[in-house]
Amino acid sequence: MNSIDLPHDFVWGAATSSYQIEGAVRADGRGPSIWDTFCRVPGKVLHGDHGDVACDHYHRLDDDLDLMASLGLQAYRFSVAWPRILPAGTGEVNEAGLAFYERLVDGLLARGITPFVTLYHWELPQALQDRGGWEHRDTVQAFVDYAGIVAARLGDRVHHWITHNEPWVVSFLGNLEGVHAPGNTDLATALQVAHHVLLSHGLAVPAIRAHAPGAEVGITVNLGLGRARTDSPADLDAVRSLDGYANRWFLDPLYGNGYPADMVAQFGDAMPVVTDDDLDAIATPTDFLGINSYNPSVVRPADDPANPLGFDPLTPDEMVAEGYSLTAMGWPIVPEAFGQLLTRVAREYDVPAIYITENGAAFDDELVDGAVDDQPRVRYLQDHLAALCVALDEGAPVRGYFAWSLMDNFEWAWGYEKRFGLVHVDYATLTRTPKASALWYRDTIARNGFSR
Repeated sequence: MNSIDLPHDFVWGAATSSYQIEGAVRADGRGPSIWDTFCRVPGKVLHGDHGDVACDHYHRLDDDLDLMASLGLQAYRFSVAWPRILPAGTGEVNEAGLAFYERLVDGLLARGITPFVTLYHWELPQALQDRGGWEHRDTVQAFVDYAGIVAARLGDRVHHWITHNEPWVVSFLGNLEGVHAPGNTDLATALQVAHHVLLSHGLAVPAIRAHAPGAEVGITVNLGLGRARTDSPADLDAVRSLDGYANRWFLDPLYGNGYPADMVAQFGDAMPVVTDDDLDAIATPTDFLGINSYNPSVVRPADDPANPLGFDPLTPDEMVAEGYSLTAMGWPIVPEAFGQLLTRVAREYDVPAIYITENGAAFDDELVDGAVDDQPRVRYLQDHLAALCVALDEGAPVRGYFAWSLMDNFEWAWGYEKRFGLVHVDYATLTRTPKASALWYRDTIARNGFSR
């Protein structure tokens, strides 16, 4: 056994998002979001599931706060539901919505848990989507105004702010692949959405700082290294395209390099409208980068030469044939790629600090005699934290780690089929049961390290 210890000031946390756990979608003046609408489109969400109740966190707040404290969490990353604050996306503020998040923040602080607030985790008010959504430039200012409203209310107590969660998902899963809300399938739309989301981030940073002086402000991106099956030029070029599409398209403009030239050429006429000063605004300096990462992507050259992305992912069966172990999502488990990603970001971008804002895995958990012995998840967490420590030793400025997720929840297009939680949720009774991984994580936090 070898001991792995983290720096004394390392932050240990867990993460959730509003639509995935809160429920209460019609309570206390909340307006509809694009996910409320999307879930009602036949065939879009497995089993026709939706977030109307989810984990009912909205009505079980105090119990869930006590649960977090029992697990020894030092920090909790949650998101604010935009339509709870501004039911129409702009205009009149819903006091009850602000009051809920104020109770959440105060409850965390009372238990010694540091709040990390994400302002946008995919819950665009439907009223804004009806007016063009993220494709329309007016939504940029609407987000900046919303960010200022929340920061004005909570900025005296919240010292860690994240503008957006995973702009890639917002842009490409929601507007190119169509598997997330709002369900568009057009590259030009997706690229324009990506640009407006990034622009709204850059313009929101000073709006947040105006109400939360001294706070750390950043953005969370989902990243993953590409892997090729061979060293052939065609396979390596597919990896380059994947990297441009999934990683560099967001990192490069955030850190002052503009959009990557190879991808601008590849996207051609689908490129978004970029006006003067947009790129400077996107590159507004931030205090940290949030990274969500679960797995690398294994790709090959696109079967269709007209595919503007230039690559196709391997299927789960193909990855198994290549020797990869997979999670219940069909994602390959490659801990060393996680560490390599962190080292690469630190080497290639001027990142002052990194928080791992999501990392975890879905497995086919079973509740047996009141317990869930999820040893595959324990191994996943151990191995990824060990890889994180290697990256730390190589100079990556990683300041904290948030396990995804605190509890089983609504997993977007997968509905309630996939379980990522440290805590099991019985969706019939909403009973919470900490899994073996939760108890391991509690002990790891207490020791600030673990043995392998």
